[in-house]
Amino acid sequence: MARSFVWLWAAFNVFLFAWIVFTSLKSSREVFDSPFKLPASPQWANFESAWSVSQMGEGFLNSLAIVAAASVTAIVLAAPAAYMLSRRDMRTAGPLTTFFAVGMGIPLQAVIIPIFVLMQNVSLMFSDTFGWWDDRISLYVIYVAMSLPFNIFLLTGFFRTLPPEMEEAAALDGANGLHTFTKIMLPLAQPGLITALILTVVSLWNETLLSLMLIVENDEYTLPQALLGLYQTMQYTSNWGGLFAGVVIVVLPIIIIYIWLGSRIMEGMTVGSEK
Repeated sequence: MARSFVWLWAAFNVFLFAWIVFTSLKSSREVFDSPFKLPASPQWANFESAWSVSQMGEGFLNSLAIVAAASVTAIVLAAPAAYMLSRRDMRTAGPLTTFFAVGMGIPLQAVIIPIFVLMQNVSLMFSDTFGWWDDRISLYVIYVAMSLPFNIFLLTGFFRTLPPEMEEAAALDGANGLHTFTKIMLPLAQPGLITALILTVVSLWNETLLSLMLIVENDEYTLPQALLGLYQTMQYTSNWGGLFAGVVIVVLPIIIIYIWLGSRIMEGMTVGSEK
C-alpha cells in the first residue's frame, strides 16, 4: 500500500512538471482556453522574455554563485568537525552532536529578526570602515551558518560507520591526523559528502525568506526574488506563458541535479545505514 502511494505521488509530480513545461510553451490565450492540451505552436520566446524581464538572468547567476559558494564552504567546514566528533572519545562529543541536532530544529522565523539586525550592523560597520559592502556576502554567510548543523549531524553519523582500522593502519605507517583525514577518510566518505552537498544545494536554491530580508538591490536579487518580480510584471502584461517559463527556469536545475546525481544520494544514504 505504501509503495503504491509513493508511485502515485511520484507520477503526480512528473505529470505536474510536464504540465508546467508544456504550459510555458503556450500563448496566454492557450493557457486559459486549452490548459491540458499540447501547445499548438511552441512559444520559445516565453523563455527569452522570462530570462530578460525582472532580471531573471542576473538572479540565476546570483543564486548559482551564492548557493555554490555557501554549499561548498559548509561542507568544507562540516567535514572536519564531524570527523572529530565521530572519532574523538571526548566527554563533550555527545553533547556537541546533540547541540547541532537541536540547531536543525530551530525554525528560521524564530531567529529572522536577530539575523536581520546582526547583518545590518555588519553591513554598516564595513560600509563605514571600508566604504563598501555587498548584501550577497551577508546572504552567503547566513547560508553557511544555517547549513552547518544539518551537515555536521549527517556527516558525523556517516564518519562513525567508517572502519577505524584504516586510521590505525595509517598511524602505524607514521601518518599524522591531518594526512589520515585528507588522504584516507575523506575519500572513504565521498558518498556522504556528495549527499550532504546535494541536499544543501537543494535547500538553499529555493530559499526565499532570507534573500527577501537581506537583499534590497535589484541587481543583487536571487532567482526566487526575481521570480516574484516576474510574477508581478506578468500580471500587468498578462504573459502567463512567460510566467510558467520562469517557473521552469527555477525548477529545472534542481531536477537535472537529481537526475544526474540521484543515485549518489541514495548511495550515500544507504551506505551510512548499512554499515
